[in-house]
Amino acid sequence: MKLSSSNRFSISAARVITAAVFLLPFLWVALAALRPPGTPLPRNLQFTPGELSLENFIRIWELVPLWRFALNSLRVLVLAVPITILVSSWAGFAISQLPRSSQRRWVTLSLVTLMIPGIALWYARFIVYKELGIYNSLWALVAPAFMGTSAFFVLMYYRAFRRIPREIYDSARLDGAGVIKSWRLIAMPIARPTTAGVALLAFVHYWGDYVSPLLYLQSERNFTVPVALQLLHQMGRSDWSLLMAASIVSLAVPVLFFVLLQPLLTSNFHNEKK
Repeated sequence: MKLSSSNRFSISAARVITAAVFLLPFLWVALAALRPPGTPLPRNLQFTPGELSLENFIRIWELVPLWRFALNSLRVLVLAVPITILVSSWAGFAISQLPRSSQRRWVTLSLVTLMIPGIALWYARFIVYKELGIYNSLWALVAPAFMGTSAFFVLMYYRAFRRIPREIYDSARLDGAGVIKSWRLIAMPIARPTTAGVALLAFVHYWGDYVSPLLYLQSERNFTVPVALQLLHQMGRSDWSLLMAASIVSLAVPVLFFVLLQPLLTSNFHNEKK
């Protein structure tokens, strides 16, 4: 259905307003980070720049070894995100190939596991990591990826694979394709938007994980970016402009990753629209 000019204007205006609502907090944080060191935060929303300075962005690299912490976070991501995609897609594909009655049971079990609070797993993971010898190493942060990180990712893949007609898999089996080949050549290419979504959510999860490094790491050389933010907070609790600068630096990598994945995230929407 073709939209009238007034409707198109209304939709465009709504998009601009929505974008402004989400971008204004980031603008406020950016202006707060550019204030001179030691400047108190404004008592109200002030978007008019006063005296601006880049000194906070220089100081954060001097106060903490942020490069090393960022490198540790990237090492975790390089391992954890692909492993999460691999394991959760295998699990989702396996569930989608079961009979309908068995699918419902496994989906219900996955939903039940989502209700388990993370705090209930901390002690069990601590004991397991001690026994495996990976305590106080980056592998302790990567280990949840070998279980798919979250049952939610498994359900995302299950929903994507379930929409593929069963006849396509049957035709592949007649051509001699096994389970792994069907997953690799049929299921995963069709589920690319889902893979992009899982990759983005897993990226944000591991990049922003603050509790796990505190529980399973002792050596400062293994700390990650969220711990660096906490260290900066402890050094200068009242220096909010310094903390805002560090927050912007920590947000740069996830935002860049989102921009790179955006074409894949929106491809499914555009295909359905056509």
